Formats: sequence, C-alpha cells, structure tokens
Amino acid sequence: MDTPPPNTLQRWLTGPRVGPLPSHAEMPPPKLSFEFFPPKNEKLEQDLWACIRRLEPLGPRFVSVTYGAGGSTRARTHETVARIVKETSLTPAAHLTCVGATREEVDEVARDYWAAGVRHIVALRGDPPAGAARYEPHPGGYAQAEDLVRGLRRIADFDISVGAYPETHPAALSPDSDLDFLKRKIDAGATRAITQYFFDTDVYLRFLDRCLAKGITVPIVPGILPVSNFAQVKRFSAMCGASVPAWLEKLFEGLEEDEGTRRMVAATVAAEQVRLLQANGVDEFHFYTLNRPDLTYAIAHILGARPKQG
Repeated sequence: MDTPPPNTLQRWLTGPRVGPLPSHAEMPPPKLSFEFFPPKNEKLEQDLWACIRRLEPLGPRFVSVTYGAGGSTRARTHETVARIVKETSLTPAAHLTCVGATREEVDEVARDYWAAGVRHIVALRGDPPAGAARYEPHPGGYAQAEDLVRGLRRIADFDISVGAYPETHPAALSPDSDLDFLKRKIDAGATRAITQYFFDTDVYLRFLDRCLAKGITVPIVPGILPVSNFAQVKRFSAMCGASVPAWLEKLFEGLEEDEGTRRMVAATVAAEQVRLLQANGVDEFHFYTLNRPDLTYAIAHILGARPKQG
C-alpha cells in the first residue's frame, strides 16, 4: 500500500489561514490526481483514452475511474482500470460501490482488481439506480460505505479512499450526522477522503475545522471541478447539494455561446481556487476531468505541473 501523503489537516493547523497570495512562481506544483468516467460506447471510449494519454505525462499521484448510477458501468469500469494497469504508467484507483450487488459479488470484483495489480479503491455507497426514489441496500449486500471499507480490509491491504461532503450529502439527516458517517468510514480503515467539489474556499476550510473537532486526521483531498459549461454545472449542483456562488455565475454571464472564453474563465477560476488553498497549506488536489483533458491540462500547467521526463 502506498504511504499516505503528509496530513492535510496537520498542514492546515500549522499553515497560514489568511494573507496575501504568493505568485505561482513562488509555489511548488501541487500533487494532482484525475478522475475519469467509463465510456458508454466506442466513440466515448476513444475520447476517454485520448484524455488518459493527454494527462498521463503529468505524472498524477493516481487516476480514478467512476461507476455510473446504480453500478450501471461496473464492467466498463473494470475493463478501463485493467487496461490502465497494462498499457500506461499511471496508478489507477477503481471506484467500487455497494449498489446492486451482493457482498460476494463485490468481494469478487475487489479480488479481481487486486489480481490485476490495482491497489487503490475508492469505496462509495453509490447512487441509487435511475428512477429510484432513494437508496436501498441490496439484500445480502454491503449496506453502507463503512461496511464496504471493512470488507475490503478483510480481502487485501488496499489503499482506500472514501467520499466527503463539505456541504453535506443530500441524503444526510444533518451536517453532524454526515460527519459521523465520514468518521465511521475512516475508523473502518479508509486512508483518505476525497471531497465533493466546491467553489468557495471557506466551505472547505470550515469543513476541515469540523473534521478536526470530530477527531478525523486522515488527508482530506479537495475535489476540484473545472466549469466548462456553467448551466450544466448549476443543474448538477442543485441535485448534489453543492452551492454555486453568485460571483461564479457573474463570471460566466453572457458566455453561453462563447465556448472559448468560457474555457479561459474556467481555467482562471480553478487555478486561483487551488492557489488560495495552497496558501492555506493544502498541497494535493483531485480534479474531476469530465473526460475533457485540455482544460485540466491547462490548469495543471498554470499550477506548475510539467510532463515527466523519461
């Protein structure tokens, strides 16, 4: 199992919380990871592999591959992860959910991943299938992500990431209840948490305060979503509970038909978000690429990432 990075929370305790931002030249390149989603058809598979090849030279700490709602892309996720192991220099992290499978079926997938050389799992409860009113555990399956983490720990010495929600999971009874769920996932054996995306830096920093108060001391890696299509992001944010600040909407105002300018604004916003977090002691970031590599590559370049030699 890879050694976890230096503790984000400890850096937050000792690092500056406010103050002038240093220039990009004064900051070391941050540690990056990238998330892809599996293709639904042959054309999208070509797009995915173009994305992987474009970002591979940047040498991310790992790349993750998601599941669709209800575990609908489980087979494609497995195929993609296995191919990443065989054909690239990247370290893949496979998403694994509790939805739509028995414990035995999930365990078999985990064992197959281990046999294929995959050592990092992103363990999630998962979204209910399309049309389902709410999440229902599969009979004989893992009920929640904490149960899945325990199951993975019994199978092999995986590096296990779990989800965290700075603005509270939509299905949570309360912010405190949601944080209790995160604590149980960590206590079950998770080695880090990756957050849902957010746009206001204070949202994440306040969340770190609350994690510390709860005794959560593993790295909490911020999820960063470059906004290439503001209208789409606003709709999705309404469903997943992420707030969209008025200043962000103002930045994209009038750019509905101007993709080129939208992309430049998106790169600037994401790079400044990362730079502000770096100034507050955070040095690792997880980018939701949406399988669109050029925007993520541009942001990474602004932040100082360069292709690895050799």
